[in-house]
Amino acid sequence: MTRFSNAFSKPHPALVCFITAGDGDTAANLDALVAGGADVIELGMPFTDPMADGPAIQSANLRSLGAGTTTADVFQIAADFRQRHPDIPLVLMGYANPMVRRGPEWFAQACTDAGIDGVICVDIPPEEDDALGPALRDKGISPIRLATPTTDAKRLPQVLEGSSGFLYYVSVAGITGLQQAAQASIEDAVARLKAATDLPVAVGFGVRTPEQAGEIAKVADGVVVGSALVEIVGRYGNDAPAKLRELTAGLAKAVHSAARG
Repeated sequence: MTRFSNAFSKPHPALVCFITAGDGDTAANLDALVAGGADVIELGMPFTDPMADGPAIQSANLRSLGAGTTTADVFQIAADFRQRHPDIPLVLMGYANPMVRRGPEWFAQACTDAGIDGVICVDIPPEEDDALGPALRDKGISPIRLATPTTDAKRLPQVLEGSSGFLYYVSVAGITGLQQAAQASIEDAVARLKAATDLPVAVGFGVRTPEQAGEIAKVADGVVVGSALVEIVGRYGNDAPAKLRELTAGLAKAVHSAARG
């Protein structure tokens, strides 16, 4: 079994936690997420124009880039994490420029060397899979795709083609961290997606509290939380790990105890 299949075959939904690489003491922050109960880690690659992200993650990107974080630093953070946590799935999430600038094969090899399990590239649509997908799949790395409220039945098969690991459902038609989707719309969307794929379906964008996460976990295979965690890093800096662990533990308790409908 892969790390993904292990994470999503547990008797409870998975908690997926996101923070930006190079923002604060990333190693300590990642360790806090794991200690709090995160089942999957998403590590954001800082980028100058994160167009899918709201103010919290935009600010995290700027803090990281301002501190001089490079792509090499991101891979070193990932490799160090893999040494400390050999069983937790690790996903890189970011944008195409740093992923393809040196060639997709270079990027895929770097992911392999760092122990990365999956990649979410926000701005390469499935119709342009050749830009990165084959190189990742050749190395056994999962290209994780995004489905949104506007992904209709006609396009969904193309989103799923070549995707693996899990399917990330973006629950709002907007940027990260601001809007919150209605529970009924999430339930309808997850049911539609699960009818079309055997991949686990994780729901994110706008999930901030244990109460929200617990409700979504009743119908989804995973719940993704990002902005609320990133805001803690922005507010507390190097003192963030204790606060991150506290929120993650609350989220994990809610997600892991949810009874799926």
